[in-house]
Amino acid sequence: MDTYLETERLALRRFTADDADLLIELDSDPAVMRYLTGGSPTAPELVRERDLPKILAGYEKWGGDLGLFAAHETDGGAFIGWFILRPESEGPLDEVELGYRLRQAAWGKGYATEGSRALLGKAFTELGVRMVWAATMSVNRGSRNIMEKLGMTLVETVPTPSDMQMVEGSEHGGVRYEITKEQWKQQ
Repeated sequence: MDTYLETERLALRRFTADDADLLIELDSDPAVMRYLTGGSPTAPELVRERDLPKILAGYEKWGGDLGLFAAHETDGGAFIGWFILRPESEGPLDEVELGYRLRQAAWGKGYATEGSRALLGKAFTELGVRMVWAATMSVNRGSRNIMEKLGMTLVETVPTPSDMQMVEGSEHGGVRYEITKEQWKQQ
């Protein structure tokens, strides 16, 4: 495995063209998709024809340093989901989004915090990133708790995108958290 980043319990790697089934399985779990699509799965053909090609193109665009990364347990190698560290499509390279999507079997084990903390470290020490942001639904307390554990600060509430109006709690909108390199250093 071509490892992008390793923690005590996780190995992150770049996705390959052969990984569609991993993404399809992850996106087919209604609980995983609860705060994204209201529980509806992503159609397999969209994963194969839209999502995976976009992920692979991101590695080209950002030299393999930023993008979406498959996460596996170091003990046994089980796929647990993915982490994201990338700028907006036309955004500055020193402002990147942090996020994750994990299989239910990986929930409650501290993996989201562990992987995110390691990505923050890489962003601020190796990749020249100035600020990292993350967003979630206001009602997604689990993800908000992780952002707060990472030392991220709530900076604004945002309206729910039109394609997410069916999501439970959409009337409460979303939230955006941020952390700067200076704030991260002070932890």
